[in-house]
Amino acid sequence: MSWKDSRPLRPLAGERTVRKEEERRRGVFTRRALVLGGLQLGAFGFLGHRLYKLQVEQGARYATLAEENRISARLLAPPRGRVLDRQGKVVAGNRLNWRALLVAEQSADVAATLETFSKIVPLEAHERARVEREVRRRRRFVPVIVREFLTWEDMARIEVNAPDLPGISVDLGTTREYPEAEHMAHIVGYVAPPAEADIGEDPLLELPGIRVGRAGIERAHDRLLRGQAGSVQFEVNAVGRVIRELDRREGVPGQDVQVSVDADLQRVIRGKIEEGTSVVLMDARNGEVLAMASQPSFDPTVFNTGVSAAQWREWTRNRATPLINKATNGLYAPGSTFKMVVALAALEARVVGPGERVSCPGHMDLGNARFHCWNRNGHGALDVRQALKYSCDVYFYEMAKRLGIDRIAAMARRFGLGVDLEIELPGVRRGLMPTRAWREAQGKPWALGDTVVHGIGQGFYQLTPLALATMAARLATGRAVQPHLTKAIGGRTTRGSRPEEWPSLGINDRDLRLVRDAMWAVVNEEGGTARVARLPGTIGAQMAGKTGTTQVRRVTREQRERGFRVETMPREWRPHALFVAYAPHDNPQFAVSVVVEHGTSGSGAAAPLARDVMTEAFQRLRPAAPPPPPRVAERTG
Repeated sequence: MSWKDSRPLRPLAGERTVRKEEERRRGVFTRRALVLGGLQLGAFGFLGHRLYKLQVEQGARYATLAEENRISARLLAPPRGRVLDRQGKVVAGNRLNWRALLVAEQSADVAATLETFSKIVPLEAHERARVEREVRRRRRFVPVIVREFLTWEDMARIEVNAPDLPGISVDLGTTREYPEAEHMAHIVGYVAPPAEADIGEDPLLELPGIRVGRAGIERAHDRLLRGQAGSVQFEVNAVGRVIRELDRREGVPGQDVQVSVDADLQRVIRGKIEEGTSVVLMDARNGEVLAMASQPSFDPTVFNTGVSAAQWREWTRNRATPLINKATNGLYAPGSTFKMVVALAALEARVVGPGERVSCPGHMDLGNARFHCWNRNGHGALDVRQALKYSCDVYFYEMAKRLGIDRIAAMARRFGLGVDLEIELPGVRRGLMPTRAWREAQGKPWALGDTVVHGIGQGFYQLTPLALATMAARLATGRAVQPHLTKAIGGRTTRGSRPEEWPSLGINDRDLRLVRDAMWAVVNEEGGTARVARLPGTIGAQMAGKTGTTQVRRVTREQRERGFRVETMPREWRPHALFVAYAPHDNPQFAVSVVVEHGTSGSGAAAPLARDVMTEAFQRLRPAAPPPPPRVAERTG
């Protein structure tokens, strides 16, 4: 082989071209691969970053959102605390109530849902209007009551048609009931749905069917009775239907409140009184109100389901005002029941002595004015004990003239008249105890004639039966007892249950004994104005008291000269009848005040009623006497 044969072969021109083309293509592929790889790497990096944020940084948030889609949490209304009477009897309690609820956010069209519901369970126009109003007023996730007190048939129809009722569910709640109805209405009060202004203060008030106290003990102790909300968690499906209950935490029930009133005694007393009458019975030793009756009254259960317009018109147009507690809000001149206060003021100021006599000719002349005694023939010469026993007006005209109105008012305030008694009832009126400064603030002078009239409990006085009962209790004990209704909260006795917790009035014991003895004579001695009020011998106790009669229409001189007779006047013009008392006289336990509107006379209308009330109190509430000690048999033989 020649050297020419051993030289390397040179590629042909065509082969070189092909090779260059392949290299070019390989470069293009490499660049594209790099770009695609970079894009993929970027995409995976972005996904990794997003997954990190979703699962790590924001994992808790999205887990919560997912859990909320699966779990529905709701507040649970706690049972409202009960109100019990002094014997432990329920006077305000709860009963079960099946109801249909609507959650607006679970319904695409609330109006359509209500229309469908009304075809299954009929709804009145005013009921639909109420539901629509509450839906607009509340947040959309807050349930609204569509219908309460469902029957088994109603619930069955709702459950069968559940797919056509989005947002509607059946729920078990409670409603307030008042076993004593109108007998305890003015004391216990009532509950009603919260006002819009109330809801912001407590999320519990947004719950369907929740009620707040609007009057009486229900309002005074509303926070304690309300309790604290619980919670429940449900597992729900995609459309919000409950699958199962996951967790439940019961709320804290409201505390029971025990009042001092005896419900049975209250019912008996209300059975004895007529329209326009009020009675307050207190434990004179510690101020506990044992009965507080006012006629007429109302049924508080009506407020649970809503008061109809017709019912409200009936109440407000009734001149007897059934919604007003006359025992705490009725205002009356005290009449002669006020004479004990004037007597004590005169004795303390030393403007009269215990044995000093004042002559009563049947009237007192002051300038051109003549002030009459109820006894036109006069009582003759009387001391303070006799003046109270016979209720002589002229004697107390004279005492008022010697004292002046300001000293009378100062003594009256010590006995709880015209002051805030701070009893646990909203809206109690304090009344009016007039003074010279009060009259002058009105731009009018205080005349001596005004003072004289006020000496017998007439004039500008405005006092409640509760204040008069407080006066009687303080007269009986000499202590500044305060009337109160709350005996215990949550089983714990409240302050004021022991007599020694109340301070002394600081009045001379001799003066108090003299006035008490005169009150005993009013009831138990011959000639007393309230002999009809003596307690039956079976009670084994004596009562001390004082009658009162207050004019509501002025009697003119012409009427007196013609032989005026109050019995011939229309009832609304007749005087009010009053009586205050305590018993037993030697060891006071009960104090009472009675006011009979237009009852004509205290001795004829109020005193007999007070006697019956006291008799019931002794029979029902007085502790039984301890049995005698067993006799030791004598040894024989």
